Amino acid sequence: MGKKALVTGSSRGIGAAAVRLLARDGWDVTVHYNRSRQAALALAAELGVPALQADVADSGQVAALFQAAGPVDLLVCNAGIAEYGLFTDTDEDAWRRLLAVNTDGAYRCCRAAIPYMVRQKAGNIILVSSVWGLYGASCEAAYSASKAALIGLTKALAKELGPSGIRVNCVAPGVIDTDMLARFDFADRQALMDETPLGRLGRPEDVAELIAFLASDRASFITGQIIGCDGAFGL
Repeated sequence: MGKKALVTGSSRGIGAAAVRLLARDGWDVTVHYNRSRQAALALAAELGVPALQADVADSGQVAALFQAAGPVDLLVCNAGIAEYGLFTDTDEDAWRRLLAVNTDGAYRCCRAAIPYMVRQKAGNIILVSSVWGLYGASCEAAYSASKAALIGLTKALAKELGPSGIRVNCVAPGVIDTDMLARFDFADRQALMDETPLGRLGRPEDVAELIAFLASDRASFITGQIIGCDGAFGL
């Protein structure tokens, strides 16, 4: 039996692409979803792997998720939601829900995964942040804040867990062609491509390849890093 990996938010987009590539590389993967049940079950059937449901904003559901999944050697914290609008129009419920999923969800999953990794003196955690976590985005203050927190968490955990043989890294995708772009019309998407020096939107597979590399032994001396996958969008 190979090493086990859990990718949160893996029913579609970057998470689904990551699951496919990790399975290709020999990982025993578990698909995780919250609401996208049909997509998750279809992906799980395609790969012959389990699919488990949990809202990462709920501590009890995260505990049940890890009990069902069992100990994992690789955790990819990818589950996330977005909120668009002026900061002054972002009410407290929306703010708290976004941070509960994007930031606290990663906290809960890391807390559940780390004890086994420490006992094994080995493990790998990859947090999925965003270019907006690095640079901020107008009308996405809550999202930017939630993703920036993951950058600080990555750096701190890499120092804390390094002596236990656990690597912690963070990927910061740029403008990726996923469901999160659904609200953008053609003109908005073209403007984002024009701002990207490579002149195109990123693909989920672009980010997934980076995740697969960081999960591999080829990256055995890489930890505590925030690595962009953005076509130089942030330069």
